[in-house]
Amino acid sequence: MQPVLASLTSAASSAGNGWTASLERFFNDGAKILDDAAGYLFLYLLAWLLVLGGLYFTMRTGFVQLRLFPYMVRAITSSRDSKEGGISSFQAFAIGLASRVGTGNIVGVALAITMGGPGAVFWMWIVALVGMATGFIEATLAQLYKVTHPDGTFRGGPAYYIQRGLGSKPAAMLFAVVITFVFGFAFEALQANTISATMKSTFNIEPWMTAVALVVITTPIIFKGIKSVAAVSEWLVPIMTVVYALIAVAILVLHASAIPGAFVSIFKGAFGINQAFAGTAGGFIAALQYGTRRGLFSNEAGEGSVPNIAATATVSHPVQQGFVQSLGVFVDTIVVCTVTALIVLLSGVYTPAGPNVSKAAAKAAEDAANTLTSASVTNVLGGWAQYLMAVIIFVFAYSSLLGNYTYAQVNVDYLQGKQHKHYALRAMIIVATAVGSLSTLSFVWSLSDLVMGAMTVINMVSILALGGWAFGALRDWEAQRRAVEAGEKDEIRFIATDNPYLPGTLPGDIWAADGAAHAAITERRAALEEASGS
Repeated sequence: MQPVLASLTSAASSAGNGWTASLERFFNDGAKILDDAAGYLFLYLLAWLLVLGGLYFTMRTGFVQLRLFPYMVRAITSSRDSKEGGISSFQAFAIGLASRVGTGNIVGVALAITMGGPGAVFWMWIVALVGMATGFIEATLAQLYKVTHPDGTFRGGPAYYIQRGLGSKPAAMLFAVVITFVFGFAFEALQANTISATMKSTFNIEPWMTAVALVVITTPIIFKGIKSVAAVSEWLVPIMTVVYALIAVAILVLHASAIPGAFVSIFKGAFGINQAFAGTAGGFIAALQYGTRRGLFSNEAGEGSVPNIAATATVSHPVQQGFVQSLGVFVDTIVVCTVTALIVLLSGVYTPAGPNVSKAAAKAAEDAANTLTSASVTNVLGGWAQYLMAVIIFVFAYSSLLGNYTYAQVNVDYLQGKQHKHYALRAMIIVATAVGSLSTLSFVWSLSDLVMGAMTVINMVSILALGGWAFGALRDWEAQRRAVEAGEKDEIRFIATDNPYLPGTLPGDIWAADGAAHAAITERRAALEEASGS
């Protein structure tokens, strides 16, 4: 295979040198502008909005992510055998986790460490720990303000709770437009870029060839719609996740004695205590900025993407889905991202840049970040591992590329008021796939950071304004839990009508005693009982 690819590459190289060089200059110049803008947005606004907002939600919920952690685990395990019908909490959790676990955990962590040093991992932890409370709030709000869909399921998310909760359709439409661009173009380009870089480093396949191949295989799937996307994605990601987990365990076992030293470098780098652990972009400030940026991209807490999926779950109480999505943030960052960080720090491939790195060396390190995790695994397990890692990264990136279409389509449906053929959206995704394959790493990540940051600002401001509704729902759940444990009630069931814990009247009747939320559960239970002959 490689001789054929080499001959094709050689034949095209002379003709392509001119335009590829121009294209690279364009992307490099654009990346600088986008990175500066994203840097200011995260450093001076979003980092503080995420951390302080997360701390506010943590305090107001009484440290929900710690105090009620066992109930979060129970919400996942009990929902697998749920008789509530529709999309279960576990299914919504799995879908949300599939969107979280991917290139952000493999490439994103490596990029954070390269640019911000090992200390960036610490700030990823902080964003995740306080983000668990933020994820709880936004998922609970998505459930509170969800609406019924003609197909019998539910729809919801930031656009819905901004319009129905804050009464601002312009702000809701703005969010829907931004998230459509984020998931319909920016994130698609990023995933394609990851695939392109992996194919180049592993098989020496030129980016333009990857671009053509991705367009060819993606177009028919995207134009068949969400069902086709789900059919392709549902069996790919779980298998590769298990394989990646086994690889990670093997590396950690082989280097168990060095793990404490890796954690020391993370803590020293987090506060600039030791400049030897600085990244290519600097010390403390770089660790804070890139840890926050990569942490948000990875776990998505406060971003406003996961609530679109959280709203679709059929549950008896909105807080149940808040628990589920909060746990997803924990699994993504505290577990998966930490494992990836340890792989990079223990492998012997990564060396901290220190404070005096040259611009050329810094640029080379940044370009290599796309394949740093793969190189780390290969250095420990041997040359064969690079091919396995290439397959894993391809599956993660490609399934995310397809799955991002779902988020974009939901918000296009909101903007258009009903389902359409989405030809313009699908065409945009195909273009993004080609552009991303040919772009530089810094361009696609900086573009994604900037537009993702704008989307997050809108969502964070909205959930801070609506937080009282989620706090009230949590108080209601806790009161009912005490009643169930005391034997005074049989089950926890949320009724919004005349609810003393809510700050007002919830719009619509979906959570009324005979509303659609409970009707869906009742109908499903009746169907199951009839089917079992009881």
